[in-house]
Amino acid sequence: MAKARNQVQEKLKQVDVVLEIVDARTPEASRNPMMNQIVGQKPRIMVLNKQDLADPEITKQWVAYYKGFGYEAIAIDAQHAKRLNQIPQLAKKLMAAKIAKQKSRGIKNPAIRAMCIGIPNVGKSTILNRLIKKNVAVTGNRPGVTKNQQWLKADETFQLLDTPGILWPKFEDEMIGKKLALTGAIADSVYQEDIVGMYGLQFFRENYTESFRRAYGLNADDLALSDADLMIHLAKKNGFADNYNRMAERIIFDARQGKFGRYTLEKPEAENDANA
Repeated sequence: MAKARNQVQEKLKQVDVVLEIVDARTPEASRNPMMNQIVGQKPRIMVLNKQDLADPEITKQWVAYYKGFGYEAIAIDAQHAKRLNQIPQLAKKLMAAKIAKQKSRGIKNPAIRAMCIGIPNVGKSTILNRLIKKNVAVTGNRPGVTKNQQWLKADETFQLLDTPGILWPKFEDEMIGKKLALTGAIADSVYQEDIVGMYGLQFFRENYTESFRRAYGLNADDLALSDADLMIHLAKKNGFADNYNRMAERIIFDARQGKFGRYTLEKPEAENDANA
């Protein structure tokens, strides 16, 4: 990851705009806390990918939140190519002054160079492939697929640089790790399923109660159980006897498969409170 960070900083001098890709379900947890330091004052577009999996109302709040910091911001669904065409338009809006200056010098079609950055598994390569309409960037539903940097051309006026995902060596806040693990942003081998599964149970029963209830056929008495007792009850109900860990794994799987519907694990006002 240190090597990836150095590569990004070296290439920043060559780009006009940074596309910072985050998971719309975990906009802040899926941001490397060093990203502001790495990117500095370079014009930035916050791209909230996987909006089709996230709570639509909270996604709107996040877009407004990032715009409040002076960034451009957009929510997209790269997998189904929704709203992707607006990214080049936003880049050209940010670079309007530079484009006008280049045209005044006789350059007919000034090209914008954009760098695509983010942590692993937020969909950077999928976004690039959709923008250039080719399967050039390597994709995969697991973290750390992109290993090297490569320039890609969307059209004559918009070029993109793919970069390896930059994760950070240690999570200062354990909750960040839980969120990333639940959504699949970090490898399954580096976290404890029982801890992440319990986080999922607590989160969904509290924030998306009806969806959680329907998914597992729970009644009011079931939902009145303690977290630990509910986990055991669900394990038995799903044929795992009293195997707590297997049920925890099931909750993680179901969350990733959308069994609880569209959800977002954090809200902008909570971030404001945390930073106050």
